Amino acid sequence: MTELNSGLPQFNEFLSTLRIPNSCLLNKPLYKKMFQDYAELDTKDKRALRDDVDKVRWLYTLKPDTINIAPYEDNLRDYGELAFLQVNIRSSKNIERIGHLINRAIPYPVVIFFVLSEGDQCLGLKENNKSNEDTQLVVCLADKRINKADKQKWVIETLLLTPWISLTEPTEHSQAFLASFAITGLTHSDFWRFYQDLIARVQGIQCALISGRFHVASYDALEEQRQQIKAYRFIEQKIKKLRSQLKQAEFSQQVTLNIQIKQHELELKRISEQL
Repeated sequence: MTELNSGLPQFNEFLSTLRIPNSCLLNKPLYKKMFQDYAELDTKDKRALRDDVDKVRWLYTLKPDTINIAPYEDNLRDYGELAFLQVNIRSSKNIERIGHLINRAIPYPVVIFFVLSEGDQCLGLKENNKSNEDTQLVVCLADKRINKADKQKWVIETLLLTPWISLTEPTEHSQAFLASFAITGLTHSDFWRFYQDLIARVQGIQCALISGRFHVASYDALEEQRQQIKAYRFIEQKIKKLRSQLKQAEFSQQVTLNIQIKQHELELKRISEQL
């Protein structure tokens, strides 16, 4: 197993735990111009790519002639291979936008490792506010399908990101997530199921932020789990809005608003117990 040298020891150690065969190693730089050429970028996309991305490296390519996993194709998806990218960033504020533009540019499933070694830039996002020497990681996946109107393009149905994970001192559920990402524990029947196993792990750590428990859902339960996460976030926003209204409300309205908030909090508790 050849170890990649990213210049970041904690990230190198994480890559080694993935157990990806040497046959899949590519380890080549990707230049920003490639994304400008192959993705339709608006002004904000171009600014995020220019200002927030330091460098991009194509770490691994998994395809049938580099690993014993079959391709998958139906009328919506073509999972013939899979790419692992390392994206070193200067700022954390636009990683969702950057995740979208990278996925639009690469016409098959992608695993993106956003890496930030300058802790000041992700202040408030880091686990337990670690020191500035800490290396931070976000894993980004995308559930995407072929655009029926233009088969050269992909539609991103869902972009999934983990919370920021400290590679120096990960929490208990982050440790469980990192260990679960080793490909030896994933389904190798075809690339679709392989990628769904990765999605299950990302959703698992999203749930752990809510429930405090890291759990990998079965393939059949993934969509329901995803809807529960969406419902939880939606209710959180409703509570936030109601609390904002509470500050401006007359006393006669405060009782009603407090009752609504309490009802929503009970619903959050119910969803948390199910995740």
